[in-house]
This record gives sequence, structure tokens and C-alpha cells, in this order.
Amino acid sequence: MNHSDLPSHFDLENRRLFLKRSGMGLGATALATVCSAHNAGATNALHFPAKAKRVIFLFMAGAPSQIDLFDDKPALVDQFNQPLPPSVSQGQRVTAMTKGKEQIVAPSMFKFSPQGQSGIAMSELLPHLGTVADELCIIKSLHTDAINHDPAKTLICTGSQIPGKASMGSWLSYGLGRMNENLPDFVVMSSAFWTGGTGNVQALYSRLWGSGFLPSKHQGVSFQPSGDPVLFLSNPEGVTASSRRRMLDLVAKLNQEHLQEIGDPEIQATISQQEMAFRMQSSVPELTDLTNEPKHVVDSYGPEVHKSGSFARNCLLARRMIERDIRFVQLFHRGWDHHVGLPKKLRGQAYDVDQPSAALLLDLKNRGLLEDTLVVFAGEFGRTTYCQGKLTRTDYGRDHHPRCFSVWMAGGGIKGGITYGQTDDFSYNIVEDPVHVRDLNATILHQLGIDHSRLTFPFKGLDQRLTGVEEARVVQGILA
Repeated sequence: MNHSDLPSHFDLENRRLFLKRSGMGLGATALATVCSAHNAGATNALHFPAKAKRVIFLFMAGAPSQIDLFDDKPALVDQFNQPLPPSVSQGQRVTAMTKGKEQIVAPSMFKFSPQGQSGIAMSELLPHLGTVADELCIIKSLHTDAINHDPAKTLICTGSQIPGKASMGSWLSYGLGRMNENLPDFVVMSSAFWTGGTGNVQALYSRLWGSGFLPSKHQGVSFQPSGDPVLFLSNPEGVTASSRRRMLDLVAKLNQEHLQEIGDPEIQATISQQEMAFRMQSSVPELTDLTNEPKHVVDSYGPEVHKSGSFARNCLLARRMIERDIRFVQLFHRGWDHHVGLPKKLRGQAYDVDQPSAALLLDLKNRGLLEDTLVVFAGEFGRTTYCQGKLTRTDYGRDHHPRCFSVWMAGGGIKGGITYGQTDDFSYNIVEDPVHVRDLNATILHQLGIDHSRLTFPFKGLDQRLTGVEEARVVQGILA
């Protein structure tokens, strides 16, 4: 269903004086009804049967090199140190770091081998992920519009390069409503990059998990690697749980009176989030306490799982969140921006994510959760086949490349043990089955039972949606 009949947040704001002055007060009552509808989930009923209930999005911030991990191009060995043919580059846009410089081919130094019964070729850097290759759908033909990190991250996370739009997790919270009354429906965790890769790491920014024009209750809740998992979760010294309860009751009463007076939906969001914060004081410590996890399960995530803030630990926490019906969990792992010294740095990054990602899939599968949990592994764009920095057989860097890159998906009604799409012999252009990031987002929504074109929110005279106004399609060829 479309929701153009629902007043937007700013429309509601503009009607405050009318509601305040209406003698019968019917306007405020109707407005409160709209607010409660938002709490329940805007779609009310799914557009079609859902294959997935929850999503874990593993975001590799900085852009992993597809040509060194997933998109094997063995013939490039013969092209070492040769200029990239103009027939391949086709005068495409390049970054300022490459503009005016010769583009010299750098083949991957890493060996690929077939994995699983499906025989998917994967890099030697991913031995653990190779053991679950038959669960993976590797899309080799993803492409995006942005060539720089900031707009590319913003595009894949919110559907637009322009800041201010709602993130995917926020859209799902808005569209589908809450599954667990004691925990947020959208949680974000960021892990530290490996200790040897401290250079050239971009900051993350809250708009990647923000609610944009949607009510603020739908924004992601960021969990911290140390101290309270959520900021200000603990009561201040001298404040007991009972005194906090009395304070919240009084504040809620005052806010309800204010809501009835002016009908601002953000007041309703404030009330509900204050109540959620109170419940989280008991639910979050239980969620993040790993003492009752079986040792063999913890150990399966690798040695780094014992380090607070590591990607491995966050993967284990993500599984615990999924068990407790948190709908959307997004893990950010930085440090993938390898313009120079790629082989050494990529080894470190792969070490960080390989075993934990594989363990996450197996853990979900063993618990019967992978069937209705969609796991996505993606960066913001890909890497060039030509070199940056020093070039030898074992040392090179790669620039940004939006024209083609690889991601993988697993579970949630996605075919396992397949690849989709093809690139040319240089992993530079797509030659078969292109998939735009908007198509990826449309497909994720589809697996959750949502028609991307029908999940909308009115803002600035436009029915906004995650996939924007441009054409987007569900990638039918990867659906089980």
C-alpha cells in the first residue's frame, strides 16, 4: 500500500496551532491515531509472503578488492605491468588520485580455488568462508553511482548519495514494526580495524543508520564496544530503578498532556523511546553477557572473539540479537581502503572477517535461524584492476571502482552455492546481469515481504522510498 494519505512529520508540525485551537480537540485525537499506526508498522500487512524476518548486514567500509577475494581473473597474470587497454577503460570516470596517470594492470597475487560442492572460486584469504561456499550467493556484477567513499556509503545505506534520507534499518522499523518490545529493532555495531591497518580509515557517521525524515524512533541504536553497551544505560549514582520508574511515569504524563495539546508525533516517539530505554536496562546486559554461551560456539568465531569491539565478537552478538528478534543488525568493519600496500593490509582485513563470518552462518544454520535470516556482506564499491603506488608481483594498491564489485548474500530465501553476474577479463566492466545497489536494496526488502515501490513516506512533496525515484528491480535470478 502507498502511504501518501498519511500526513508527514512536517505537515503535522505545521498543523499544531490549528489543533491547539480547535475547540472539540478532534484533530489531536486523530493525530494520535496516526502515531499509533506508525508504532504498529506502516505496511500493516506484507505485500507478499516473506522469506526472511531479520537481516544482518556486514558492511565492509572502505571497499574490499573484489579481484583479490571473489572475482578470479587468472588471465591477468600475462597482463602484469601492461597498460589497461583503452577499449576496457572506455574513458570512464576515475578519481583525482588516478586522473592523468597511466593505468597499469596489477594481477592479484592470491590464488583462487573451487570451494564446496558448488565449486565457487574463492581466494586463499578466505579459507573459513570457503567451507560455507554452498550457502553463499556471490553477486559479481554490483555497481553504484558514486566514486568516493562518503556518497557511496550513503547511497548503499540510505538509497541516495544526498545526506538526510532514511537508512534501510529505519525503513524496516517503520514499515514492519517492532518484533521485540524490550530491545531496539535496529542495532548498529562498529568494529576496530586490524592493528596493522591504521592508515587511511574513514570515519563512520550516524546518518548511515539515521532515520532521516522518518520519526526518530526508527533510527539505529549504536552499541558501544566498552562500558555501557548503550550510552547512559546505567542509572546515575544514587538513582534507583524505582526512582527512575517514578520519574518516567511523571515525565510520560506531562508528555501525554503535551501530545494531546499539539499532536506532535515526535512527542509520542519520545514517550515510547523513554520506556524502551527503561526496559533495555535489564534486557541489554543479558543480551551482551556471553558467560552462558557454550565454549565450542564461542571458539568457533575465532581467537579475536574475546576482544571487546572486535568483528568476531560483534558477529556473535549479532546472532544473539537475531535470536531475540532484533530485526536489523548492521556491523561496520573499517580499514578496507587499500590504495597502497594492498596484499599485507588485505591479509589483515580478511583475517578479521573470514572465520567470524563463516561461524555466524553456521551458528545461524545450526539454530534453524539462517532460513529466515538474510545475511549480506558488502562494501560501498569495488577496486580497480590497475595499480596505485609501487607495483611488483607481491605489492600493489588499487583505486576506487564503482563500475563493478562483488558482494555475497546467504539465507533468507536466497539461493546458495551460486554466482550471479559476470565481469570482463579485467574485472572492470559488467558483461552479464548488472545489479545496481538500488536493485540490491529492493531485493532485500522483497525477501522481507515488502514491495520497494509501495513502502513510502511523504516528505517535501514526494513519496520517498528507499530505492528512490529511479528504476529498481528485484534480482529474481538469486531467489530460491
